[in-house]
Amino acid sequence: MDTRRKFIKKVGRAAALSTLAVSAPTGLAAELISVHKPKLKKMRIGIIGAENSHTRDFGKMFNIEKKFPDMEVKYVWGETEAFARDAMERGGIPNMVKDPKEMIGKIDALIVDHRHGKYHLDAARPFIKEKIPIFIDKPFCYRLDEGIEFLKMAREAGTPVTSYSSIAYNDETFDIKEQVKEMGQINQVIRSGRLDINSEYGGVFFYGAHTIQPLMVIFGDDVKRVRVINNGTNSGANLIFGNGMLASLVFTTKKYGWQTFVETDNGIEELKSRVESKNPAKNYVDMVNMFQTGKEPRSHQSILSGVAVLEALEKSVSSGQWEDVEPFSL
Repeated sequence: MDTRRKFIKKVGRAAALSTLAVSAPTGLAAELISVHKPKLKKMRIGIIGAENSHTRDFGKMFNIEKKFPDMEVKYVWGETEAFARDAMERGGIPNMVKDPKEMIGKIDALIVDHRHGKYHLDAARPFIKEKIPIFIDKPFCYRLDEGIEFLKMAREAGTPVTSYSSIAYNDETFDIKEQVKEMGQINQVIRSGRLDINSEYGGVFFYGAHTIQPLMVIFGDDVKRVRVINNGTNSGANLIFGNGMLASLVFTTKKYGWQTFVETDNGIEELKSRVESKNPAKNYVDMVNMFQTGKEPRSHQSILSGVAVLEALEKSVSSGQWEDVEPFSL
């Protein structure tokens, strides 16, 4: 009988706790629920490259506005000391290093942010071996073969890496992608955006990712051929997708911004998002999630597909002819 009373008393107490957990959002219930809530790791971030305004913006977001309370930019390396100090002052970054390798052992995640993509992979390589997760700003790299070798090395090391254009990788673009699924077959697309084919920071590579990546998010990575039309200060390009769709690109020179139009049965329609920008935006949220969990938000194949298209566009700038997008495998 005594054993039975203890059993009833134990079951009754468990039932009472269960009721509290369901009905009360604070106190004991909150304490019980928090046991199962995943705890985010405190992470120290380093940034290589300070010539871009992005670096001080990263510092501002993480260190001043504290959009992600568990993340802090602790170190920065700049192409010049002046660039680094500007990022420190305006981004609240406490430390500067003279050699990026000085960050090894002191950081948990890395952002690489040069203006010219040709510097990105060399800067990131030493951190691959240390298994430090890396976000590389657009463009991921300047040469496809180097990108293939780098991502194979990252995969073998088990180091998470990602890269994308903030214009492409956001809630607005993914909403447009969903809209397009309901529009039936689309044969022609027009996209306008800022791009200087003669930019000192890699020509089409500098702003090209902002122009082509949204199209590839929306319509897929299967771009087969490209051609650049150059008329002095005015220029544009054509892309042909595997399904025959033609994308006409207008490289704007007077105003910063991007627009996309498609031909439908109703005529030419502008693709506009139905959702508003979030703060922090998806591109930052997914980057931080990769830092925390190691889960890469984009496939390596997709990252390199964009590089292959940019490389073909660069060849067409020189040749003035149609150029095939180089096929590759990982």
